[in-house]
Amino acid sequence: MNLEPQQIFQLVSLLAVLALFSFSLRGHINYARWFKKWEADRKARRDAELAAEARKSDPDAPKTGPWG
Repeated sequence: MNLEPQQIFQLVSLLAVLALFSFSLRGHINYARWFKKWEADRKARRDAELAAEARKSDPDAPKTGPWG
């Protein structure tokens, strides 16, 4: 089986595109994972802020939650 230079170039190009695609896909997956974590942390901070504001505005309100 003899490969001509053009076929070798096509094979190398195909492998390079595949490598580029895999690195790009990995970057998108990592970004999506980071964004979900960031969004969850932001929501947790916001919920804590709202709970703190509710406690400040009405200190005589019945306490709820696991530490009640």
